[in-house]
Amino acid sequence: MAKSSQVPLTTVHHIEADGVKVFYREAGPADAPVVLLLHGFPASSFQYRELIPRLADKYRVIAPDLPGFGFTEVPEKRQYKYSFDALAETMAAFTDALGLKRYALYVFDYGAPTGFRLAMAHPERVTAIVSQNGNAYEEGLGDAWAPIRRFWSDPSAANREEVRKAAVSFEGIKFQYVHGVPNPEAIKPEGYWLDYALVNRPGNTDIQLDLFLDYANNVKLYPKFQEYFRKSKPPLLAIWGKNDPFFIPPGAEAYKRDIPNATIQFLDTGHFALETHVEEIATAVRELLQKAI
Repeated sequence: MAKSSQVPLTTVHHIEADGVKVFYREAGPADAPVVLLLHGFPASSFQYRELIPRLADKYRVIAPDLPGFGFTEVPEKRQYKYSFDALAETMAAFTDALGLKRYALYVFDYGAPTGFRLAMAHPERVTAIVSQNGNAYEEGLGDAWAPIRRFWSDPSAANREEVRKAAVSFEGIKFQYVHGVPNPEAIKPEGYWLDYALVNRPGNTDIQLDLFLDYANNVKLYPKFQEYFRKSKPPLLAIWGKNDPFFIPPGAEAYKRDIPNATIQFLDTGHFALETHVEEIATAVRELLQKAI
């Protein structure tokens, strides 16, 4: 078989960064331009399993698991304080441990406030940004945030329990995969079953609830993210599952305010758009990267 017809091999690794054993997936030539994929709740780098090989012929594609997610291990002695500032610090240490000096960012959900912190700290490193349902604007927050907003305003035990039922239960996690998908039966179950199993490991549920509470600090940072967009104007693609109940289409359109040349694209699907539209997303990402890098 000719080499050009082979699917690029994705390998898995661990590396020590910020006192954390970070698990990551990687594919592509070691000397190629880097694309850093940051996942969201309740997922892990597993969500990129189909996208990675579709980019790795021309790019070095790297997808880590954030602390508290997937197969990244946080030692108890590390006494890790889970917040989005902390996730970003660990990811910054991860990029330094791998010697990544320049990279394009693909951000989704939690990956957006994590990745945008990296971009603000080192704007010179970011070659382009793909935001797939990765929000940075108040108008992008949908009605599905209602129980979490109540938790922000009153972090009582009752409101914490409401968020646990709405977001961390099996039904809540499956909902994120199937809601807004024209044919929910087409969604492969291993994604949401794996997420449920890993998110609900002993002690991990409370970590997730702490992060939901801390998400309010991301909203407070939105003006800073927007200032970064205006100043640095990175090449940006906002590609959105338009039926996402969490991050709604106005959040994608808002990028145009700060980056007039941004490309906005909507797909007839929900939150986890890669589960249904990986080919369309891969094509759009490659078009952006070809122009930007």
